[in-house]
Amino acid sequence: MKKAIMVFSFVMFLSLFSKMSFSQTLYFCTDYDDYGTPSGTSSTFYIPNGGGYFYFLVKLPYELNCTYVSYEIYTVDNNGYETFNTTIDQTDMSKTWVWFAKKVTFYTPGYYHVYVRDCFNFILADSFVTIYYK
Repeated sequence: MKKAIMVFSFVMFLSLFSKMSFSQTLYFCTDYDDYGTPSGTSSTFYIPNGGGYFYFLVKLPYELNCTYVSYEIYTVDNNGYETFNTTIDQTDMSKTWVWFAKKVTFYTPGYYHVYVRDCFNFILADSFVTIYYK
C-alpha cells in the first residue's frame, strides 16, 4: 500500500512539474533575441504622451500549428471589469514556430488584459500589463 501511495505521489509531482515547466507564456518586453529570449521584461511600461511601443512575445512548449494568431486587448477597470479595446492580428506565421513576437504601440495609459488566440480560437496565453504616461 505504501508503495502505491509513493508511486501515485511521484506521478502527481511529475505531472505538476511538467505543467509548470513547460507552460505557454506571454511576455511583455522591450526587446528579444534571435532565440526568443526576452529582455526588458515587465508588467509595467511608461510611454510618452504621443504613444510608445513594446513587444508581446509568446513562447510555447509545442509547435504553433497555425499561420496566424490574434491578440485581444481588454481595458480593465478598478473593479476588475474588462472592456474590449481592440484585436491585433499577426499573420504569415509558420506552423512550426514555438515562439513569436509582435511590436505593439499603446497610446493610452491603463491596466490591460491581453489574450493570445490561435487560428482555432483557443487561448494560447494571457497576461496583464499596466501602462503609465512618462
